[in-house]
Amino acid sequence: MAAINELISRIQDPELRASIQAEVDKLSRQKKFGLVFEDHIPECTPLYELPIRVGTMVARKSGIINDLMLVSAINGDSATCLQQGDGTSVEVPLTELVAAARFGEPIYPYLKPIDAVCNAPDSDLWHTLIEADNYHALQLLEYLYAGKVDCIYIDPPYNTGAKDWKYNNDYVDGSDAYRHSKWLSFMEKRLKLAKKLLNPKDSVLIVTIDEKEYLHLGCMLEEVFPDANIQMVSSVINPSGVARGADFSRTDEYLFFVKMGTANPAALPLSNEWRASNNDASISQATWRTLRRRGSNDLRNDRPNLFYPLYIEDSTGRIVKVGPSLPAETPRESVQSSIEGVSIVWPMKPGDIEGRWQIDQKELNARLYSNLQKSHQHEQE
Repeated sequence: MAAINELISRIQDPELRASIQAEVDKLSRQKKFGLVFEDHIPECTPLYELPIRVGTMVARKSGIINDLMLVSAINGDSATCLQQGDGTSVEVPLTELVAAARFGEPIYPYLKPIDAVCNAPDSDLWHTLIEADNYHALQLLEYLYAGKVDCIYIDPPYNTGAKDWKYNNDYVDGSDAYRHSKWLSFMEKRLKLAKKLLNPKDSVLIVTIDEKEYLHLGCMLEEVFPDANIQMVSSVINPSGVARGADFSRTDEYLFFVKMGTANPAALPLSNEWRASNNDASISQATWRTLRRRGSNDLRNDRPNLFYPLYIEDSTGRIVKVGPSLPAETPRESVQSSIEGVSIVWPMKPGDIEGRWQIDQKELNARLYSNLQKSHQHEQE
């Protein structure tokens, strides 16, 4: 910077010197750590239902939407258009034109009902499928649901180098030197809108990706959601592997979980269709991480203070009480439930072997209380 300032000081014209110095100072304040990418020419979107009039910004339907023209006159079935690049006037048939707008320009999207299906007339649950450019769909939802959305799932283009996605209506492939930068610019706009929709107190954003962009995506999520708890997990999509030429076969993809506020995973019962492989007889079912300790140091003698009874309500399976730790020399049979309809559960391993729990009573009670509070909150809503 010192060398640049020295060169600027040599400019004779004081007005020009001041203007250049101001621009350099502005750039120097925009230091960015982490991802560095270009903010490409704003994406444009076609507005097929908007009538074309004098003053309308348009593009050719068969061309790149970003090549915009301004309609200066309409002559029967054609329009006189001024190209935005050089101001050249061209005559184009109206049937070849579509109205277009850059992102950031005022667009007032609306929902137009197309069809409806009612499969459960006795239920007040309902779902809506919105078919639209995802950016404008998110904009539309922001009017009504800012800060109210519990979960957003995004399955973006993976930017594999094939013609799998468009930027400004033009395919981005492996020959595009700016394909990573365009992808990041494309994603940043949508992630910022998603952030406005999510409930900051308890919500989650889930984004799927593969190895082509997972590093870039992870850095971007850290920048857009600095206060969130972000975790990436792998998801097996093909246990036998997908051939990748001379590279390693791919068996999985990745999921980023951006957890806002108190959001955290919860166990759900899974059917046999969730098995890692239907042909693997050794796998009887998929399981979540359980409360009982598994693996090393999982016996009662390893951590005697983590061997304690849980009092379970028979009718609901709900934990109603967490008992004290049992001394190592005391047999578990000496502890009996004095509450009708409530049974005792111990951390037992297969073969009637005494194991231990993952966490102590204080932590378990805290989690039970947290779940109870969430349940009450949902009931009130």
